Amino acid sequence: MEITCKNCKHIYKGHYCNNCGQPAATHKINWHYLWHEIRHSLLHFDEGIPYSVKQLFTRPGHSIREFIEGKRVRHFKPLSLVIVLATFYGLLYHYFNVNLYNDATDTTIDIAKFNEWSSKHYSWIIIITIPFFTLGTYISFRKQGYNFVEYFVFNTYKASQKLFAHIILFPLVVYYDGKPELHKIMIAIYIADLILTFWTNIQFFNKISKIKALLLSIVSQLIFWISFLLTVGLIVSLFGYN
Repeated sequence: MEITCKNCKHIYKGHYCNNCGQPAATHKINWHYLWHEIRHSLLHFDEGIPYSVKQLFTRPGHSIREFIEGKRVRHFKPLSLVIVLATFYGLLYHYFNVNLYNDATDTTIDIAKFNEWSSKHYSWIIIITIPFFTLGTYISFRKQGYNFVEYFVFNTYKASQKLFAHIILFPLVVYYDGKPELHKIMIAIYIADLILTFWTNIQFFNKISKIKALLLSIVSQLIFWISFLLTVGLIVSLFGYN
């Protein structure tokens, strides 16, 4: 049976318009449609986020490698996932008014102002660091056959992995907020981040030995910190802090 596309008026046969891709069957816009869009388009909640998070904590390196190589149907998109998680963590950070920067001896920075700015822009801060992590991975693992954009996707998923771990551990941060122990908690969380990173890298780069993958991961971290701190220092020296 021939169908006239409701979108472009092209006449075709089948379930989808072969001119613009519009499906033949369109649903009436009602509450059922809205709920369907929220679940499937915004959050893809039935499979996307839970499936991706589960994979990132059970077989992270293998699942990311499979995504890069084309097995993508069940995964939530990498940038969307990191934005959702970073935004949620930033809201928690803001709502509970957590102050991670409480060094009162530093009179050059308005700590309260900086803390508020960090909570409001947390998702962007995370996204900005991803290219620096990618640079470290690209240089350290340049012989493993992946391009810069593929490594960007790799590090985007790793950022989501760490963010979810931070969300799980957030009650500890709230409990120790304002206490001397908070510094130790943050160090422990950073160590957990490193463990997740090394574990993921070792799985992802399964064509080289685990020792080599671990050593190159350490080099990658060093490149990240050097490039990131140099860039931050350059920006501060050029524009100052307002």
